[in-house]
Amino acid sequence: MTETNYTEVRDEFGVAHERFAGADPGLYNEDLAPSTPEARTWQWSSIAALWVGMVVCVPTYMLSAGLVSEGMAWWQAVLTVLAGNVIVLIPMMLIGHAGAKHGIPFPVLLRSSFGTRGAKLPALMRGLVACGWFGINTWVGGMAIYVILNTLTGDVFKGDPLPFLGIDIAQTLCFLAFWALHVWFIRHGTESIRWLENLAAPFLLLMGLALLGWAYIQAGGFGEMLSTPSAFVEGGDKEGQFWSVFWPGLTAMVGFWATMALNIPDFTRFARSQKDQVVGQMIGLPLPMALFAFIGVAVTSATVVIFGEPIWDPVALAGKMGGVGIIVALAALMVATLTTNLAANVVAPAYGFSNLAPNKISFKMGGYITAGIGIAMFPWKLLETAGSYLFTWLVGYSALLGPIAGILIVDYFLIRKTAPKVSDMFRAHGRYTYTNGWNWVAIFAFAVGVLPNLPGFLDAAGLIEGVGPFWKTLYGYAWFVGLFIAGLLYGGLMWGKRHAEAAQMETEAAPTA
Repeated sequence: MTETNYTEVRDEFGVAHERFAGADPGLYNEDLAPSTPEARTWQWSSIAALWVGMVVCVPTYMLSAGLVSEGMAWWQAVLTVLAGNVIVLIPMMLIGHAGAKHGIPFPVLLRSSFGTRGAKLPALMRGLVACGWFGINTWVGGMAIYVILNTLTGDVFKGDPLPFLGIDIAQTLCFLAFWALHVWFIRHGTESIRWLENLAAPFLLLMGLALLGWAYIQAGGFGEMLSTPSAFVEGGDKEGQFWSVFWPGLTAMVGFWATMALNIPDFTRFARSQKDQVVGQMIGLPLPMALFAFIGVAVTSATVVIFGEPIWDPVALAGKMGGVGIIVALAALMVATLTTNLAANVVAPAYGFSNLAPNKISFKMGGYITAGIGIAMFPWKLLETAGSYLFTWLVGYSALLGPIAGILIVDYFLIRKTAPKVSDMFRAHGRYTYTNGWNWVAIFAFAVGVLPNLPGFLDAAGLIEGVGPFWKTLYGYAWFVGLFIAGLLYGGLMWGKRHAEAAQMETEAAPTA
């Protein structure tokens, strides 16, 4: 983009772009620019509805149900989900403050702490995690199509797994068909599916309640349904092991929305006020999560009575139920998964990839990149067991995102006092240039925040053996460990750096004898 072209864009879009007439083309495009006052129309109800739309999805159902399969009683699993979401709500509101106040998306906010170039690294990490979630949700929707086809045809489409992929040809084609549907909507913009999202999210909740009713009837009442005891009680299969499952489980619950805790400015930048973003998130996140988690865990508890085993995957459960009703339910699930996926797992990586080269990658192109990586991550392998889903995937990426959240919060509230110079975030030679665009203090703090969790992750992923119990226990707190270590280290080093620079300036300004 030349200076002349930039002037034309400024004239076309008005005052908001005029404020950044000195922006560097490599740091600026229309998608990354601060939202105008006219664009900030979201009330608290809009933000709450956004959260309800994202919460009502299959992965939320699978969270508490996965904890039940690990040995928890239903009430322990639901309280673990609720506690995790209350905890993650705190950084969600803190980081969301920057979006509501300054109208900037997550990748731009990162420039204040990581530097104009260094910000690309954490933005890319966040984007890749979203690509993984994109793949997981796309796989769930594809499996819904697969179950529908086999229900209608009497399992005609079931076949032998393909080499390397580990899934049969029909599963592969259903996954690709659902993926192609995402690409179509990405091409036409996420605004084109907003009406569908608003319709599908409450409809999926109704389907969840219908599923709960089915389980109630089949299991003979709620008392029978929720009578499955914890495996950690005396005489249970995992007697005395509750805390060893609870802490990694709690970290996994935090990790579920640790992604959104970072890029929440992508949405709060359109909020009318701080009150709207705070109230909307408080209403829209913790309680709806607990409610839908209860549906998942209650139904999973019922499957122990009905089928003799806990079935935590709703698509697998649907396959056992059969009947015409399940076709309707899976079709609704497929639509809701599509809309939730587009809202929750395309926006962040699209902004992140656009931030890599704003003058070459648009928001739409970033969405295409997201879709491509979502296939390459083989999401069905992440969901092979509840253990790998919770403790390898969720806890694993929370070890990366916790340090970023710690650095962002400390930089925005303690270093910048909530008043960073936004115009310099779009300039190659401003206060956030640091060393050739990199703030090595943030990079160092991030690395140190991740390092303690690395042995535990490698052990959980099965890449190494013989890791000591200390590292395994520490890994259960991955998000918390990373957030506090990186945040404290960054704050201390930046304070020391600024203090030293101020002292040097005073020395240089002092009169010589």
